[in-house]
Amino acid sequence: MRKIIKIKGMTCGHCSARVEKMLLNVEGITDAVVDLAGENAIIKAEEVVTDEAIREAVDDAGYEVIDIQSQ
Repeated sequence: MRKIIKIKGMTCGHCSARVEKMLLNVEGITDAVVDLAGENAIIKAEEVVTDEAIREAVDDAGYEVIDIQSQ
């Protein structure tokens, strides 16, 4: 499973690193790459990860999820 998450509020490398770390802590997510310039993250998971779990991780990092798209 692959999802693209549009994220608002990241302004520096520390922001993107924090979001990446929080996403990787979500059970089931195997890879997370955050693009600061593109204001998004791409995650890969071996199992189904709910949008709610993704939103919670990004919220806990201090940022806002604008959209989540499955691919």
